[in-house]
Amino acid sequence: MMDNSSLLLDLADLPADAAFDLVVIGAGGAGMAAALFAAIDGAKVLLAELSEYVGGTTALSGGTAWVPGTPHADAVAPEDTLASAASYLDQAIGERAPRAMRQTLLDNGPAAIARLEANSELRFRPYARHPDYLSELEGSTVAGRALEPLPFDGRKLGPLFALLRPPIPEFTVLGGMMVDRTDIHHLLAMKRSFASLRHGIKLLLRHLRDRLSHPRGTRLVMGNALVAPLLYSLAQRDTVSLAMRTSVERIDRVGGRVAAVGLTQNGQRRTVKIGRAVVLASGGFNRHAQRRAEWLPGIDAAWCPGAPGHTGAAHDLALGLGAAYGRDGLSPAFWAPVSTRQRSDGTTAVFPHFMMDRAKPGMITVDARGARFVNESTSYHLFALAMQHDASATPAFLICDAEALRRYGIGMVRPGGKGLAPFLADGYLTRADSLDGLASRLGIDAAGLRASVAQMNQAAESGIDELFHRGTTAYQRNMGDAARAGKNPNLGCIAKPPFYAVRLYPGDIGAATGLATDTRARVLDTAGQPIPGLYACGNDMHSVMGGVYAGPGITIGPGLVFACIAARDALAQAIPTARQQRITETA
Repeated sequence: MMDNSSLLLDLADLPADAAFDLVVIGAGGAGMAAALFAAIDGAKVLLAELSEYVGGTTALSGGTAWVPGTPHADAVAPEDTLASAASYLDQAIGERAPRAMRQTLLDNGPAAIARLEANSELRFRPYARHPDYLSELEGSTVAGRALEPLPFDGRKLGPLFALLRPPIPEFTVLGGMMVDRTDIHHLLAMKRSFASLRHGIKLLLRHLRDRLSHPRGTRLVMGNALVAPLLYSLAQRDTVSLAMRTSVERIDRVGGRVAAVGLTQNGQRRTVKIGRAVVLASGGFNRHAQRRAEWLPGIDAAWCPGAPGHTGAAHDLALGLGAAYGRDGLSPAFWAPVSTRQRSDGTTAVFPHFMMDRAKPGMITVDARGARFVNESTSYHLFALAMQHDASATPAFLICDAEALRRYGIGMVRPGGKGLAPFLADGYLTRADSLDGLASRLGIDAAGLRASVAQMNQAAESGIDELFHRGTTAYQRNMGDAARAGKNPNLGCIAKPPFYAVRLYPGDIGAATGLATDTRARVLDTAGQPIPGLYACGNDMHSVMGGVYAGPGITIGPGLVFACIAARDALAQAIPTARQQRITETA
């Protein structure tokens, strides 16, 4: 167990002439990685986090990193090449983002992951089948590019465990036990498989022991399993300081170069001198009121499942230095359909519908006309974009019959068909004994709903969805249920009453539009020139995917890789002497 309090910094303890080689703004996955990469090279680093937790939205996510070409891929896709990945991205993204940026990701990705694994507690694995989202395109793969973090023992963190952003509660079971897709498979199969029973019992016993001494489970998976080992590894290095509940108020330049930052923590203000650079990794613009209104009109911030720290305040400072935003993306944000429910403590649960329900047999999504408007098995990003392109689809209605509910659950309702009363009582779940009755309770067109269900049932019988071609790609089929008898793993009849529905909203899960950078992660000004000493990574950097969701982990993967690039480039720069800076200022 770790008992390392030297990592945490109280600004009040800083001397007046405090200086760091690198100051990283934001302790999400990308920011923590940038700090660690710099510390590996011996730099003195200050990591400043606005909130009370580290991990950002990465901690709430699945934790997958899309990085082609690593040795991990050889275990599941030995035939894959970086050239194939480049071809795939060229087709998927086109001119929506500079090709040089995504080529830089491919060229540097394997080495960045290798460096992380060699110098930290973070370990990755390839999932046996995790297709690229646009798997119909040439160059796509069904496995190898998406890396998932191995489970991590949170007990190693000691008191620092309290700093780790907890997962979305509705993604846990039994009061805080984290589970990933492998665990879910075993838990659902405990009555049918001895191996699954053994796996489930092991999980449950571990969780019971955890709850004797911790407020939640310490076996960390998904996003927590990515950020926890980063935190652990940062704490091992005495050149790293972490300032929590700290905001950046200004960025100062001397001779045109970033030279200092003004920070505030608990009413204490300090100016910190910068030896090399500032790296912006504050999480994006999503909770910036003005830019949200301009770029995401009509999208309620209450539908955003991301962490609260991405206020965009750091962007305002960068723009004040002449920075510019990237352009030409498919969308300024990345998306997922979400459902919402008020918790007993008064907070709002925002549940992203990534993979557990909407693509499964016996599920259908309709708009207020009762009409299907999207391929329910497409990626969550394209699904939510389709919601915004249909004026009648906010909210949309995810509908299933009793059999599908029992098999897969729906949203926050777990599989099994039990414990429905509280969800029905507060209106999260709507139930009726007939389709007409369900339409009436939802306020949607009954004839349209009947027609949509009839079309789906016919498609289930033939195995062909002539309306949206559901279940025709490797990605879509992977989202279905191959174990269920039928001609198409994504199609099933909706016939067994009662019928159920959950309302869906388009939720922004991350920023795609960010500060324009070059291939060295240097922030560019409005003339396309780098601002000396200012870097960006993660969602503060304009997405190399141009707003296209090409595969699982296309925010985290580039975030880690460009964090490595930013730290390396910043530490390699020659810094002007004080005399040179004075001459520049005079000129």
